[in-house]
Amino acid sequence: MTTTAMIDFLSYFNYTSDEPLLFNSAQFLYFFIFFIVLFLLFRKQFLLRNLWTLFFSVFFYFKCSGFYFFILLASIIIDYVLGFCIYNSKTKVQRLAFLILSLASNLGILAYFKYANFIVDTLNALGTNIHTINVFLPIGISFYTFQTLSYSIDIYRGNLKPEKNILNFAFFVTFFPQLVAGPIVRAIDFLPQLRVKLKVSKIDFGKAVFFISNGLFKKAIVSDYISSHFVDRIFENPSLFSGVENLLAVYGYSLQIYCDFSGYSDMAIGIALLLGFKLPENFNYPYKSKSITEFWRRWHISLSSWLKDYLYISLGGNRNGLVRTCINLLITMLLGGLWHGANWKFVLWGGLHGLVLVFEKLTHSYLLPKNAITNAFRMFWTFNFVSFCWIFFRAESFNKAKVVISQIFYQFDYHMINEIIVSYYWILLLIIFGFILHLKSKKIESIYLSMITKSPLLLKSFYVAFICWISVQISNSEIIPFIYFQF
Repeated sequence: MTTTAMIDFLSYFNYTSDEPLLFNSAQFLYFFIFFIVLFLLFRKQFLLRNLWTLFFSVFFYFKCSGFYFFILLASIIIDYVLGFCIYNSKTKVQRLAFLILSLASNLGILAYFKYANFIVDTLNALGTNIHTINVFLPIGISFYTFQTLSYSIDIYRGNLKPEKNILNFAFFVTFFPQLVAGPIVRAIDFLPQLRVKLKVSKIDFGKAVFFISNGLFKKAIVSDYISSHFVDRIFENPSLFSGVENLLAVYGYSLQIYCDFSGYSDMAIGIALLLGFKLPENFNYPYKSKSITEFWRRWHISLSSWLKDYLYISLGGNRNGLVRTCINLLITMLLGGLWHGANWKFVLWGGLHGLVLVFEKLTHSYLLPKNAITNAFRMFWTFNFVSFCWIFFRAESFNKAKVVISQIFYQFDYHMINEIIVSYYWILLLIIFGFILHLKSKKIESIYLSMITKSPLLLKSFYVAFICWISVQISNSEIIPFIYFQF
């Protein structure tokens, strides 16, 4: 091998900020094939299997965030040590002190990297003159921080004993399929899986193929195409487009963000299944929800359940009367919005959801009777409210969000509908197709899953290859990162 060829080869192992390692990239496929070959060779050697997976997970994160993986390693060491300190404390005061230390260290790191500029900008808007700090947000820091926090809190609550083996704890935190964008995994569910014999049944393998291909289809074919060919153009300059186009872009983004994020979760769950590990469900047809309360039981389930168990319940939950329950709900959603991004528009997004959750809590006994007509109305209302809130989530600023809303309500020219249908024929078909797939029944998905599971290995291989080929054919020259990487 020549020197030039050697340099080119080694460059694949370097971190490049413009090209992070993504599930939907050819580079990841090459690395994963190499990883899985050795993983299968080590499958009967417990220690080597886990060490190899841990090494690959750390390497994967390095390829995503560069030397910021040292922050990840620091977080592992801090919470591993503090877990024992909490567990071995003789008094409740000591246990609480070590828990606070864990919370302060984790949230302190998260606050600096994610919210430093936000705090400075907010203070400057109030009249100060502080220089903005140039801080890079490490990919996935919000996700693995919540994982390590749940570990410390569960030990404090007496629900979990600390993990003795630091390598097992590091494996739990860094497990690459869900490391950078979830699902958020809890130690109480994941750590026991490290102590059992690796087993991938025929059903698990079929599910893995289903989830990986399904996730790739959602992300690379539906989400990326809608994003690059329509949604991004509208949200970049909403004033240049009619109200009809802006409304279509809002609905398109609703589908885009669902396919993007649930697509990642599907691929993470599928890859984990190939390795013999089970990750929690993260999405359950959220746009079929008939209330915002139901929506948050179906959307980003691992986060909403985390916020419920570790924030809402810690605030008092529903134990202290209706007024306090409503306040706790609102605080939880405001902080949930802030978790998504260091910007007031995310706080507003969370606050809007929180207000409707409070309204539903207050009017629970007065809701419409359940029948086909009222259920359809409630689903229609819920979807449109969620889509309206997505405007603030997607728009670059409050001003652009206001323009989008203004165009929809004041520049909605019905006469342009035929022209728009002709101009955006493929986009409309893809959006309609995407929502039809989303609204399909569980029974249809079960039949589809059963067909893949029962098909021979060669047919499974052709199916995955076909999805990959289609993805390549319609994709842009640049790989589009997952939306939730920014959180």
